[in-house]
Amino acid sequence: VQLVESGGGSVQAGGSLTLSCSASGSNIRYNCIAWFRQVSGKERDGVAVIYSGSDITHYADSVKGRFTISEDNLKNTVDLQISGLSLNDTATYYCALVQPLLGGSPCRIPIPERDVRIWGQGTQVTVS
Repeated sequence: VQLVESGGGSVQAGGSLTLSCSASGSNIRYNCIAWFRQVSGKERDGVAVIYSGSDITHYADSVKGRFTISEDNLKNTVDLQISGLSLNDTATYYCALVQPLLGGSPCRIPIPERDVRIWGQGTQVTVS
């Protein structure tokens, strides 16, 4: 599976943006697809995750109510809708395929990077 992000760019504070993660090579169903973000000089943090093929989603507390993760099974894509953008949302956003957990909820936040199997190349979001 290859993951390619798109939709990043420069946005004014208060605005909205939708990032898209396109998967190719294999169907992503029954995997956890997550969005991470990395502020320059800091670690990557998982902000949203969806268990593909279900409505199971989880969000980091810092983004709840503003971020929405969703998937399009026909297109094999996972989108991240971001509203109410602030300067703190400036970061590189990465899509990732995460190994699902056995027992309980298959996906979780926070996401240890050791559980990530595939990374996308990232897309920059700059809020001004």
